[in-house]
Amino acid sequence: MMLSLSQIIYGFLRLSGWFLLLALVFVPLERIFPNVRQKIVRRGWYEDLGFYFLNGFLPPLLIVFPVSILAAIQTQLAPNSFYTAISEIPLYLRLFGAILVGEVGAYWGHRLSHQLPCLWRIHSVHHKAQELDWLVNTRAHPLDFVVTRTFGLVPVYFLGFAQANVSLMDSVSFIYVAIGTFWSFFVHANLCWRFGFLEHILASPAFHHWHHANDDIKHINHNYSAIFPWVDKIFGTLLLPRSRWPRSYGVIPAHTHEPAYRQLN
Repeated sequence: MMLSLSQIIYGFLRLSGWFLLLALVFVPLERIFPNVRQKIVRRGWYEDLGFYFLNGFLPPLLIVFPVSILAAIQTQLAPNSFYTAISEIPLYLRLFGAILVGEVGAYWGHRLSHQLPCLWRIHSVHHKAQELDWLVNTRAHPLDFVVTRTFGLVPVYFLGFAQANVSLMDSVSFIYVAIGTFWSFFVHANLCWRFGFLEHILASPAFHHWHHANDDIKHINHNYSAIFPWVDKIFGTLLLPRSRWPRSYGVIPAHTHEPAYRQLN
């Protein structure tokens, strides 16, 4: 699928507008409530900015193929009467169901990205960041976005909370992706906020920062959820110390990372 020049210009302007809006929200917050003191233009910032625009263009084009497959399977999976009945459920209930089952699907897509070497090779791009802030969210291989988003959308579509459509997202899948995207920016942010007892229910920056920790091999391969830490609790991968944060971030060297795969397999 080729983009015309006008589509490229429109896409660049749209992404620039969203970047400005996100920066106006997160940059002041990170200056007022920092977890660690670091520069706004920190190590790797320009590289992450490039990933922001790259992943604003490519994943939406690449995800057309898996969504078209999902749409074809969905029509054969259950009678039309089943999906018609689900579509008549109020929007807010379908959205709630989509967020719940989508979180479980995305959890397993993310976990497999750490456990399977073929997926880790592309997912490790995201973990090379040594300083975290909101922009690190989009530091990823475009295929990494496609994998995790597809895993999240599979149960949403197959259970009928949203209708798979190659040309455009329906309202449920659009809102689901929008909420997940904003929360992903939030949990990567360099913010010192903790949620107390709610931190085991709703993901905080501390929860996800432990997912990026590389200061001890015991701290890796935890906290795969995007929004709900209790999903990690159910599957035995929750790590959330109460009184401290990771000392350093980045990819564990290969000779120490491989045994961690074997421990989970």
